[in-house]
Amino acid sequence: MKVALSPLHVRLAAIMVDRKWIAPLAVGATVSLVLLLFLTTLSSPDAPLALLPLSLLPSALLSHPSSPLAALYAPVFVESKLRPAPPSVRLSTASPRPPRLAYLISGTVGDGNMLKRVLLALYHPANRYVVHLDLEAPVEEREDVRDYIARHSLFTAVGNVRMITKANLVTYRGPTMVANTLHAAAILLREGGDWDWFINLSASDYPLVTQDDLLHTFSNLPRDLNFIDHTSDIGWKEFQRAKPVIIDPGLYMTKKSDVFWIPQRRSVPTAFKLFTGSAWMALSRSFIDYCIWGWDNLPRAVLMYYANFISSPEGYFHTVICNAQEFHNTTVNHDLHFISWDNPPKQHPHYLTMDDMSRMVEGNAPFARKFHRDDPVLDKIDAELLFRGPNMIVPGGWCAGSRKNGSDPCLVVGNTTILRPGPGAIKIERLMLSLLSDEKFHLSQCK
Repeated sequence: MKVALSPLHVRLAAIMVDRKWIAPLAVGATVSLVLLLFLTTLSSPDAPLALLPLSLLPSALLSHPSSPLAALYAPVFVESKLRPAPPSVRLSTASPRPPRLAYLISGTVGDGNMLKRVLLALYHPANRYVVHLDLEAPVEEREDVRDYIARHSLFTAVGNVRMITKANLVTYRGPTMVANTLHAAAILLREGGDWDWFINLSASDYPLVTQDDLLHTFSNLPRDLNFIDHTSDIGWKEFQRAKPVIIDPGLYMTKKSDVFWIPQRRSVPTAFKLFTGSAWMALSRSFIDYCIWGWDNLPRAVLMYYANFISSPEGYFHTVICNAQEFHNTTVNHDLHFISWDNPPKQHPHYLTMDDMSRMVEGNAPFARKFHRDDPVLDKIDAELLFRGPNMIVPGGWCAGSRKNGSDPCLVVGNTTILRPGPGAIKIERLMLSLLSDEKFHLSQCK
């Protein structure tokens, strides 16, 4: 049987292996293991497409001082004894399990129904979800979302959807959005669950691919990668955002009001370098761990600085990850979104409509924003990209129920490790090939 590696597998292998120093024996062993994995997986009709796990690499590739993986897979914590080496470092011939994603879906007043819709469009029983409707929304709207989650038979049976009932005030231009994101991340860590990436979305975001598409492609990736759009070229933001000092009343008031400025200005910090970028990201479990626990105090110090920074969601995580020795080589410079901006960009992007459908599809990103609530283009995305019926879950390999009489087959959970990727997986693979190319991957990391 002739087995061919996909372009993404080949590119990942190129990133992980430096041919200048690897011994021919190690190369032969690695190729043999990969071929064995493909042949074994292809023999099972229900198994997902065989992928290239990092665990197939000989340990020498990960420990050799000149290896490009040595920095990428160095122990995450200063006190490494507190956590064992990542499983991906250990030599194993087992197929990689599909990753699990942890989502924060947040909204404000009037977003209750869109939160429900986004949740249905993103749902997979192997993932975990935190839903937050901020304190500006009336009690009745928050209770409606809470009751919807509590009464949904699938969410109740699986138990992987949690709503933050003690709502936070969230001001986009202030640090309260960062605080809310860290709150959700802390809940996900406290409640456990074997998840790999944390993805923050709002009620005005929407997926362009199925979860099977996304999980299939991410199965192929090192679990340490962080998808975060970032740059140290802060330009005009130095004068308009870094030097002003602001106060966000959302930190201490019960009613939302805009931030206000302090007359004095401050200098740019010298203890760490400022980075900026998109507020939307997919962060690794290990980096979220670091942000919450902060073994070397960097995450806390940066958080205190950004408490008085305008639009801190566009700088906090970026500055932490690019100043942390353990993580600055793990960044992929992209926020996984299709967004249409003015030129030059304004505070908010365009709202997407039917006119943007073809560009969204061609963009290959798994998510898009912003959308008006229940815009007709969302129905088109449901029908043509997600194959989702009204008020139904997006179908996947795990759905084991009947379709008789228009029933939702995903109300019955089957094998959650079975993935049935569709055309969306090809789009995401194209995006990954571009992002991980020699021209972009290392050259676009923290500098």
